[in-house]
Amino acid sequence: MSARFDVASTALPGLQVLTRKLLGDNRGWLERVFCTTELQEVLGNRQVLQINRTLTRKQGSVRGMHYQHAPSAEMKFVSCLRGEVFDVAVDLRPASPTFLQWHAEILSADNRKTLVIPEGFAHGFQTLGDDCEMLYLHTAAYDAAAEGALNAQDPALAIAWPQPITELSARDAGHPMIEHGFAGVRL
Repeated sequence: MSARFDVASTALPGLQVLTRKLLGDNRGWLERVFCTTELQEVLGNRQVLQINRTLTRKQGSVRGMHYQHAPSAEMKFVSCLRGEVFDVAVDLRPASPTFLQWHAEILSADNRKTLVIPEGFAHGFQTLGDDCEMLYLHTAAYDAAAEGALNAQDPALAIAWPQPITELSARDAGHPMIEHGFAGVRL
C-alpha cells in the first residue's frame, strides 16, 4: 500500500495495525507518523480533526475504556512515542460478529506500531513502564455530550491486563459495568 506504512488487519473487522517504516542513514532517521495520501485506503473520506498527546507517569496505570456516540463517533490512530503500553480496543458495534470482543497490541517507540481504531470501538491502555507518552489522531473533535465509556475492570469484557492495575482515575473507575441488554454504541 505505502512506502512508509505496513498495514495489517486484526481479527476484529475494521481494526488495523500500522507499522511505521524508518528512513535512515548514519545521521539518524525520519519516521512518517501520518500521511493522508498514503493512508487514504485506511482513512476513507475522513479527516484528522484533532491531535492529542498524553503522558502517564506510573507503570500499571490504566486509562479507558472510552468512545464517542454519533454524531461525534471517531476513528483514532493511537501511537506510543515513549515507553510501552498494552493498547486495547473493544468492538461495541451491535451488528458486528465480534460485538464485545477485544483486541490488544503492544505499542512502543521501538516497534513503531499504531492501532487504528474505527468508529464503534471503546479504547484504553495500560502502561508497561513509567513515563509513557501517547499520541492520538482523531477524526472527530471531543464532544462531552457524545462521550461513552465502559469500566476497564468489567468481568463481562474480561480484558487480560498484563499487570496489576496500579492507577485508575476516579472517573474511569466509576464507568458502568456492562449490563444484560447492553445496546452498544450509536453510530
